[in-house]
Amino acid sequence: MIYPAEKITKYNVSIFLLFFLVTLANYFIYVGFAVKPFMVFLGLYAIFNFSSLYFPRLQLFEIALLLFYIMYSFSGVFSLYPASSVRIILGIMVYLACYFMMKSVIADAGRIMIEKAISDAGILFNTISLILYGIGLASLGFIFEGDRIYKFGLMLDRDYPRLIGVVTDPNYYIFYNTLFFTYYLCHLNTRKNKLGLLLSAIANVLTFSRGGLIVMAFILLLYILQNNLLKQVKLVLGFGSLLAVSMYIAAVYLNFDIYEILKSRFADFFEDGGSGRLELWGRAWGFFSSHMWVGIGASNFTDYNQHHFNDDTEVHNTFLTIITESGLLGITFFTLFIILVLVQIFQSGLHKSHPYLLFAFLGFIIQMAFLSVIINDMYLVYLAILAAYIRYETNSSSVILQDKKRNDLNGSGGVDKNEYSTHNG
Repeated sequence: MIYPAEKITKYNVSIFLLFFLVTLANYFIYVGFAVKPFMVFLGLYAIFNFSSLYFPRLQLFEIALLLFYIMYSFSGVFSLYPASSVRIILGIMVYLACYFMMKSVIADAGRIMIEKAISDAGILFNTISLILYGIGLASLGFIFEGDRIYKFGLMLDRDYPRLIGVVTDPNYYIFYNTLFFTYYLCHLNTRKNKLGLLLSAIANVLTFSRGGLIVMAFILLLYILQNNLLKQVKLVLGFGSLLAVSMYIAAVYLNFDIYEILKSRFADFFEDGGSGRLELWGRAWGFFSSHMWVGIGASNFTDYNQHHFNDDTEVHNTFLTIITESGLLGITFFTLFIILVLVQIFQSGLHKSHPYLLFAFLGFIIQMAFLSVIINDMYLVYLAILAAYIRYETNSSSVILQDKKRNDLNGSGGVDKNEYSTHNG
């Protein structure tokens, strides 16, 4: 589809704003729930473009996701803490409404528009976050003592200076950065994307998130194995050298030894059990064992955890959260959703033509083993992009098939051509 120049500009700006505003998770107005910048943008977009709103038909994976949310919400009927269930059910409704609006924003945009917006938004997101982190370091005088102390884009977590940038948590920062990181990794044909990869890699490292960094390393390994091995190893070594130089400069001139902090963080895993995750996972499994079919109720784990263990921490594992709060029925629909996403990615050939979509999805899913992500704005943005790509591929395949049939009917030689010409002459 070809647009006039002014419409292309409008779509580029709209999509860029959507992608960037979604990353501003730390900035919201609380009115019983968090009203975030991207929600305000989508509301204004709907008002000013009401007559042209377009909602493409649902993909199979989207239907499975809706069924999961219905089943998850249904579990709230059986909850001992209905207020918590009602709160997340309302949140799900708001986020699903935003999701359909996201689809409308990018519905008529081409892949070039989407990818340009991803590239630009990712660079801005990481640049602002790194600047805020630097200001935070300076405000502390590079003295890292304290816990849960927030300074601009930095959070002191048990004396570790962890980057949060414009989001609320260092572990979630890598989750938000996954789409950008994988896109840059698979599109290193421009200087801008190379810069984007360097910025996102540095920002990811500075979160000192053990689970997130392991996932990024896994994605990098998959990328190397998928492509020309020697060429990709050279590329990785080049970027690794830049990171090493950056870490050396920080250690020598700023007395900020990133390598020692990373080493200490990973060494702590055996002492803190993954920041207490192993103990939380055991509690979640215990709650599930006594409520196997429909679970303890939507968003009820923290209430149960508070009641039984005087601890209001969440599970930090999406799969255990789902199976604990919505039982076997909930996890079945969520598993179906994951399977359908992978099936549709491979059926449409996106794993070859646009591998960043596969890498990003794998990154999201693996990180869910360390985070509780029932609803998340960046994840929904990714799904809206994926749905658009699948629709593009489906439409392209239909056009190719129609052209092939037309060529067959009008092919050279034989009686078929003469008969076709006679009947239509």
